[in-house]
Amino acid sequence: MPNSSSISEFLLLPLADTRQLQLLHFWLLLGIYLAALLGNGLISTAVACDRRLHTPMYFFLLNLALLDLGCISTTLPKAMANALWDTRAISYAGCAAQIFFFLLFFSAEFSLLTIMSYDRYVAICKPLHYGTLMDSRACATMVAAAWGVAVVYSLLHTASTFSLPLCQGNVVNQFFCEIPQILKLSCSESNLRELVLIIFSVSLAFGCFVFMVVSYVQIFLAVLRMPSEQGRHKTFSTCLPHLAVVSLFIITGIYAYLKPPSVSSPSSDLMMALLYSVVPPAVNPLIYSMRNQEVKDAIRKVISKFVSIAVNGPSFRIHDL
Repeated sequence: MPNSSSISEFLLLPLADTRQLQLLHFWLLLGIYLAALLGNGLISTAVACDRRLHTPMYFFLLNLALLDLGCISTTLPKAMANALWDTRAISYAGCAAQIFFFLLFFSAEFSLLTIMSYDRYVAICKPLHYGTLMDSRACATMVAAAWGVAVVYSLLHTASTFSLPLCQGNVVNQFFCEIPQILKLSCSESNLRELVLIIFSVSLAFGCFVFMVVSYVQIFLAVLRMPSEQGRHKTFSTCLPHLAVVSLFIITGIYAYLKPPSVSSPSSDLMMALLYSVVPPAVNPLIYSMRNQEVKDAIRKVISKFVSIAVNGPSFRIHDL
C-alpha cells in the first residue's frame, strides 16, 4: 500500500457518473458560485463605499461577506474544474492548502457570527452601553482575534492531519479535501490525536452556538416587551433566519466530523458537505444584508454608479486629477 511520502495527488469524489450529469452539476455549481460572488461582492463594496454604513454592525457584515467569498472559493472552483474537465485529481499540496483555507475561513466565520450575536444583544438589550462596549477599537480587536485564532487553529489542524502516515490509498470520498476523509486513509494509531482535536473543536463550536442561542433568546425577550409591533416583526424576521443558518451550519458540520464510520455513505457525506460548505456562504447575503433597507439603498447606489460608468464612461473632474 502507498504511504504518505509516495502520494503525489488525491482522487476526489466525482459528482456524477455520466458526462451529461457532470456538465449539469458544473452549471449548477457555477450558478451558485456566481450568485455568492455577486451578493457578497456587492455587500463588501457597498459597506466600504457608503460612509453611513461605517458602524460596528456593518463592519462585521463586511468581514462576513469577505469570509463567505473565501469559504466558497476554497471548494467550488476545484469541484467545477473537475466536473468540467472530467477529472478527479488534486495535488498533495493543493489538498493541504484546501484544508488549511477551508478551516481558516470557516472557523473565522463562526467566531464572527458569535461576535455578531453579541453585538445585536448589546444593541437591543443594553443600548445605553453600546457606544462604550462596541466602539471601533473593541470591534477591530474582536475581528482581529477571530482571524488570529482561526489562523493558528487551521495551521494546527492541517499540520496534525498531514503528519499522519497515509497507507489506505489516495481516494477521498468527498468533492473537496475534508479532514474526516483524510483520516480514513491513515493507518496510524496516532490519528487519535487528531480525533481529540476535532472533538475539542466541535465542543468549542457548540459552546459558541449555545452562546448565540442565549443571546438571541435575550433579544427575543427584550423585543417582546417592545410596544411597536413593526419593531418586533423586523427583529424576529431578521434574527430567526440568522439562527436557522447557524443551526444548519453547526448541525451538519458536527455530523460530518463526528459521525460513526458505520453510518457513512458517499451520498450522505456529499449532502452534508454541501449543506455546511456551500449553502451558508450563498444565502448569507440574503439573510444578513439584503433584508436590510440601508444596505439595499447602498447597493442600488453602487449598481447605478457602475451602470453609469459602463454607459457613459468614467468622468474625471479637474480637482480629481
